[in-house]
Amino acid sequence: MSLQFEKLNVPSAYQVVSRELRRMILNGALKTGDQLPTEALLARQFGVNRSTVREGIRQLENEGLVRREGRKRLCVTVPDQRDLAPRVIRTMVMHQVTFRELWEAALVLEPACASLCADNRSDEQVAALETNLQRTRHVLDDARQCTELDTEYHGLVAEGVHNKALLLSREPVGVLLYSAFDRLCPLLPQASGRMLRAHEQVAKAIAEGNSAKAELWMRKHIIDFRRGWEMASLSLDLPVDLPRVVADT
Repeated sequence: MSLQFEKLNVPSAYQVVSRELRRMILNGALKTGDQLPTEALLARQFGVNRSTVREGIRQLENEGLVRREGRKRLCVTVPDQRDLAPRVIRTMVMHQVTFRELWEAALVLEPACASLCADNRSDEQVAALETNLQRTRHVLDDARQCTELDTEYHGLVAEGVHNKALLLSREPVGVLLYSAFDRLCPLLPQASGRMLRAHEQVAKAIAEGNSAKAELWMRKHIIDFRRGWEMASLSLDLPVDLPRVVADT
């Protein structure tokens, strides 16, 4: 009788260390701001050497769950967009996510953000959007700066929603999609002006608290973005590139 067994997938010791520490962070045993025990103490408690503990902790650092404050020991932290978005963006690029797929996601997310931002607007939010518009008006001939301000604008709208789940969900899509502006602007010089006009209408609707109008103009803006992409003879099925802001981190 011949038996066939699958090979066991046994995690490395450092993975066990990071998994256990991660579990303690997520269930609240280790809270935000708490210092981790020393490497020596962790090594004794886990029954491994310090290099194994160090590698396990490095995983948690990469995930944004712990961070070193000055010369102090590592502290438990809450990951933010700067920690999470780059990892998701790199994954999307490796999966060869296309412009069409990102655009379809943006057509759902961005109008929803504009509508909710109008409902939850604050004076500070309205002022920040106006500052962005003023800066954009002065750099319409600079494609690179327009791209950066476009990304900032949509980020400001998303922040105005005051919904952490929506904010974290749209960030990777927003960074990837609007980095495509780098590719579009040199091929379609009028793109920057059309972007500004749409941004002005969305910002006006948000300032008025008109959620329906804000959603409508944001939808028009996203649809116009696709139209410009097609006018520039760029394929909708073209895989997106890794943005500069992520490639440099």
